[in-house]
Amino acid sequence: MLTEIKKIEFVKSSPDLRSCPDSDLPEYAFVGRSNVGKSSLINYITERKSLAKTSSTPGKTRLINHFIIDNSWFLVDLPGYGYAKVSKKDREKFMKIIHDYLLKRENMICLFILIDSRHSPQKADLDFIRWSGQKEIPFVLVFTKTDKLKPGELDVNVAEYRKQLLTEWEELPPVFLTSTVKKTGRNEILSFIIKTNLSLK
Repeated sequence: MLTEIKKIEFVKSSPDLRSCPDSDLPEYAFVGRSNVGKSSLINYITERKSLAKTSSTPGKTRLINHFIIDNSWFLVDLPGYGYAKVSKKDREKFMKIIHDYLLKRENMICLFILIDSRHSPQKADLDFIRWSGQKEIPFVLVFTKTDKLKPGELDVNVAEYRKQLLTEWEELPPVFLTSTVKKTGRNEILSFIIKTNLSLK
């Protein structure tokens, strides 16, 4: 399947749900824990070097950022969760922004939950995945930084997540393995989005 992106346009940054663009185009949102590599992955997927602002300081994304892709769908960059270096008040503010968007944005089609493949299951990730499932939010799992691990180590960490999730779910969501260094996972993610968009018509 052709996964070339011909046109990308930044639309706006919104401090809350009410400020988001007025549109009924399908939206695919990306979220993850601190330092998961979200901005780097978005830049890799869109083949734009600085579409999403990357930083060595976790917590760079504090707004809901909308990018329109080929005038047909939105890529949405959400604030992250689980930041240890910000105040409790700020963490709660980020979570309210995320929750409001995910629960009330009617054209949000699928949430991409990013997970750092280098680590065994983290409580912040498991809690967020569990919440998404309880709220019946459609989501997939995206393991990032897979180049940092030997294949056997990656298999172990992914299997551990599957094991944990299967204690609560009979069926697991789609899983994508990505590396911005080795350039893997992009076509699979875009093909999934394209196929999902076609199924909506």
